[in-house]
Amino acid sequence: MRAVVQRVSRAAVSVDGVETGSIDKGFCVFLAVAQGDGERQVGWLSDKIAGLRVFEDDSGKMNLSLRDVAGEVLLVSQFTLYGDCRKGRRPSFVKSAPPDKAKGLYEAFIEALREKGLVVETGVFQAHMVVDIVNDGPVTLMVDTPEDM
Repeated sequence: MRAVVQRVSRAAVSVDGVETGSIDKGFCVFLAVAQGDGERQVGWLSDKIAGLRVFEDDSGKMNLSLRDVAGEVLLVSQFTLYGDCRKGRRPSFVKSAPPDKAKGLYEAFIEALREKGLVVETGVFQAHMVVDIVNDGPVTLMVDTPEDM
């Protein structure tokens, strides 16, 4: 699995002009599922994101996690994170999981974050979405699950 995590002061996603999710302080997470991913990757990545310490403490150091700051998550599926642009001009998406498998793991990821006590808002899987983000910092991280899982 691959996630792009942005620390935000607010974020929202809409489909066909209708807002499907919005948060204030927290993370906007773009999530992609790869061929071969499963429940182990869901568990590892949800633990990693829930525990990322990238919010500033009283000393201005990035020492606090989502839970420490009562942050929320806006989760957006984005298979294009596995787009390989090394050859030609058109990205190859052969590393991305097929939609039926990806959807199940995307939904499992939502539940895994909620089980950790986090508020999770979402986009709509496989829909054309418009995402409005106010990146705080800016802080943007790419988080991949280990290849040897």
